[in-house]
Amino acid sequence: MGQKITIEPVTRIEGHAKITLDLDDDGQVAGAKFHVVEFRGFEKFVEGRHFSEMPTITSRICGICPVSHHLAAAKAGDALVGATPPRPATLLRRLMHKGQLIQSHALSFFHLSSPDLLIGWDADPAKRNIFGLVAERPEVAKRGIALRRFGQEIIQAVGGRKIHPEVCVPGGMSRRLSTADRDRLRAGIDEALDHAAFGLGLVKQYFEEHRREVESFAVFPSKYLSLVTPDGGLEVYDGLLRIVDENGTPLEKEWDPADYLGLIGEVTEDWSYLKFPFYRPDGYPDGSYRVGPLARLNVAEEVPTPRAAEEWETWRGLASGRPVGGSMYYHWARLIEIIFSLERAAELLDDEDITGSDLIATTDRVQDQGVGVIEAPRGTLIHHYWANPDGSVAKANLIVATGHNNYAMNRAILDVARQYVDGTNVQEGMLNRVEAAIRCYDPCLSCSTHAIGEMPLVVHLRGPDGTLLQTVRRGTKR
Repeated sequence: MGQKITIEPVTRIEGHAKITLDLDDDGQVAGAKFHVVEFRGFEKFVEGRHFSEMPTITSRICGICPVSHHLAAAKAGDALVGATPPRPATLLRRLMHKGQLIQSHALSFFHLSSPDLLIGWDADPAKRNIFGLVAERPEVAKRGIALRRFGQEIIQAVGGRKIHPEVCVPGGMSRRLSTADRDRLRAGIDEALDHAAFGLGLVKQYFEEHRREVESFAVFPSKYLSLVTPDGGLEVYDGLLRIVDENGTPLEKEWDPADYLGLIGEVTEDWSYLKFPFYRPDGYPDGSYRVGPLARLNVAEEVPTPRAAEEWETWRGLASGRPVGGSMYYHWARLIEIIFSLERAAELLDDEDITGSDLIATTDRVQDQGVGVIEAPRGTLIHHYWANPDGSVAKANLIVATGHNNYAMNRAILDVARQYVDGTNVQEGMLNRVEAAIRCYDPCLSCSTHAIGEMPLVVHLRGPDGTLLQTVRRGTKR
């Protein structure tokens, strides 16, 4: 019988997970699974809370991307009360969201993934981290830290704190931006753009010097999902859902996000707490797709800021205008999105309404349900709340970016394991490459683990000699 290799924990990601590799009789990889082993039941314990509390409660799902949940919950609240936030409030929400994208993408590339590229896949794990980067490439580390700090400063200026802001409310915002904060942030844009361009240069250099590796690392065709503007442009705060196939042909071009249930289905597997979303017309797993920076740049027909647009055109040329399928290209896409976010932040800060005081639209009604959809750093984020007449939450459904990418992450580790892992002579660097396939997707596992009904569970009872004595199963696919 074949053996099993377990990688636990998966390092340099947010949250807890493990990977299992099944080997055949010759010691070669026959199968792979990415197990999300933590469970957090936000969907269940928010029931009974007033919908106006949801932006504050759900931002606690994660300390890395709290702004995304804060905004998605607020947008769902807007829908529940049937209110359109005043323009200054929308500008502030968009600005805070740009800060979220900047800080999260900077963390992902500079802190979590660049050690593999700049220190080496096979380097000592004690050095292959942000501390090793500080020691060996201090300029890279300093720029990455400064860029992330600037994103957090945007969040703090708008939201009052860097983590878990509490300023978004159904119908708008509860806090205005001061003129002093506006001017300070605007003065920091050029330096932050320089840091982002530096990071993008590192990616391009590595990809050029390791072209063969990059072009074979977890490369596979898939569908891609993201929000777009009505004209098909890159959009991260609002817009329409679009899904394209592996050739870039739209399968759904202008889908109303409020009707996401008609587009997306979900199933569970008995070896992970993380759901598997899929495109309903194609079923599971054929309808699986990818989200996040790679997907957004593959789905978009244009990027509406000058420097990011120029970089996007270069990026699209990598696959002659078709979707770029390599998992490592997530890193390249992230740096382009940082530039886009900084350029957009500059535009927002130059808008005179950004310091306006007209911040909340009020109504005296509560509708029975509301949906809020936003592009979090890791991809499309959906919050859906059903409300009782008194405004308490009757039911909640969250589909988080990492969940959309679940099938793709499992496919990625299988491809990389088959390429690099020799079960007869296992080396640490081989297993690090498998972990790095997950890091390409920058999963946020605290965000992602929510159940559909009864959670599936499998318990294996083994004797002292390892013999399987009994298997108990609970839950089924849905």
